[in-house]
Amino acid sequence: MAYLLNEYTVISPLIKWAGGKRQLIPVLNKHLPGEWDTYYEPFIGGAALLVHLQNEGRITKAVISDLNGELINLYRVVKNRPECLVGALANERLENNERVFSKLKAEFNDIIGKKGNCTERAALLIYLNKHGYNGLWRMNKKGMFNVPFGHHAKLSLPSVLSVMAFSRMLENVTIMNVDFGKAVRSARKGDFVYFDPPYQPVSKTARFTDYNPKGFTFTDQIRLSRVFRNLTKKGVRVMLSNSKTEEIEELYEDFTIHTTSAKRFINCDGNRRTGTEEIIVTNYESESRR
Repeated sequence: MAYLLNEYTVISPLIKWAGGKRQLIPVLNKHLPGEWDTYYEPFIGGAALLVHLQNEGRITKAVISDLNGELINLYRVVKNRPECLVGALANERLENNERVFSKLKAEFNDIIGKKGNCTERAALLIYLNKHGYNGLWRMNKKGMFNVPFGHHAKLSLPSVLSVMAFSRMLENVTIMNVDFGKAVRSARKGDFVYFDPPYQPVSKTARFTDYNPKGFTFTDQIRLSRVFRNLTKKGVRVMLSNSKTEEIEELYEDFTIHTTSAKRFINCDGNRRTGTEEIIVTNYESESRR
């Protein structure tokens, strides 16, 4: 299938991800460093920025990671067994209706986190992500995926070309399933790290951080800020996105903080998906002119 690709093939994310950065790419682009050696992204999610940088020809070597084992399984299957994934996604049982969605969600929960069935788990993750509510990944206390059916207009799965292009991008990417601190341990002077952690809730009722059963607490935010500082001491260029809250800004008050507006899409009521302020923190002055 490689004959389908050429140097002009545009890569697209294979999944949508709550909190993903597709809409924020133009803003992030303004605050990138001018150049770097290895690119690190420890909270990879839907990989929107990685894809953008690859399409721009700015990635030569990268390290990505996430604590979501099923997400990392997906990227490893895409990298190492793309043809198998294409075949699994072509299965006629993947239909856009609530009955099938519920059945396949139950099947997914039977094999989630288990060794083996790698390709099947990856295909089901894509299907559930594309046809569940708002591209959410949400787990209950038992570690079960519990996002409801999204009632989308039609079946939506990545094309053969999309999978193969994404696979080619991952050829020079190291994929890890570790904590963010371990993921950037090998970063050195001249490298670039982008942190996009689960955002600090802006209110007591806005606590969507259930990307894994343990969530992402403010203690984790503090630990992340320490890693940010340690990387800075090593001469690594670092950029971070987060919600604009007093406690987060205090953690990064010694660095450059840029404020931007973004529209979040998690609220079930479309009329309440209003703009919110976010921050982009860098330990360098913006150098990108792209």
